[in-house]
Amino acid sequence: MLALFIAAISFAQKDLLVKSSDKGLYLEHKVAAKESFFSIGRKYNLAPKSIASFNALDMNKGLQIDQKLRIPLLDTNFSQKGNSGTPVYYKTDEKETLVAVSNKFNKVLLSSLRNWNSISGNDAKEDSKIVIGFLHSKEFPSVTLNNKVKPEEVAKTEPEKVVEKPVVKPEPEKVVEKPVVKPEPEKVVEKPTVKTEDKKTDDNGYFKTDFDKQIRNNPISKNETVTAGIFKTTSGWQDAKYYLLIDKVSPGTIVKVVNPTNNKAIFAKVLGEMSGIRQNEGLNIRISNAAASALEVSETDKFIVKVNY
Repeated sequence: MLALFIAAISFAQKDLLVKSSDKGLYLEHKVAAKESFFSIGRKYNLAPKSIASFNALDMNKGLQIDQKLRIPLLDTNFSQKGNSGTPVYYKTDEKETLVAVSNKFNKVLLSSLRNWNSISGNDAKEDSKIVIGFLHSKEFPSVTLNNKVKPEEVAKTEPEKVVEKPVVKPEPEKVVEKPVVKPEPEKVVEKPTVKTEDKKTDDNGYFKTDFDKQIRNNPISKNETVTAGIFKTTSGWQDAKYYLLIDKVSPGTIVKVVNPTNNKAIFAKVLGEMSGIRQNEGLNIRISNAAASALEVSETDKFIVKVNY
């Protein structure tokens, strides 16, 4: 009994570290004596065939001692909602933010990451272990995390929607008629009122002026040809506010995007990164559908553009 108690304590203290592949998130398991697909599936609350398929193994051939298996984290045994279960951890990289962690792991809510890990800001310490979800299995010890951190902005499953401010249009000018000394009064033709528009300088888009200010303070250092895709948003069709997703560029940066086939250019604001998402593989950036329309892009899957910033 004492030996079993000590073994249980050492098992409970071993953190479950998440890893990822093109097939999805998983944990690593080293096969022990007498373990099989069925006993390991029971331990991780998975069907044995799910483990065999994820590792491209034949269930009829059995397993070897010390063989390393990838245990998939699926909807049946893993959750990123609530605050109970066996914590699954991720070890952070250098200068990694919670936004980057969220994007890497299924767009988990920022508020959940903060609450689970008692983090109030957006920065995560290098080489620290942070909870990114919970394994659900009767074979593992379960805990409830009740950290109280003020909830802040949550990560969004789609690119950020920009709330447009209503354009305040001035009232028409009142034309004061001058008295005319004539038998009959002259008819005064009113001039059409000129309505002010939003800060749209030309067909290049709303952010061109911001780009000009930006390069006065920080001259252009990047001039690249990249592979691009499109994301859908309601913004940009009326106000020419164009947006893009790109890695390793600070949100808020204005980027000039040029279609080399017709030399049309637009200016787009960076919303965030796109790394860690399987659908973005093979792409360097994604631009909003309104931006793609302004560039007269004919392709809907992949196309080439030039970027300057």
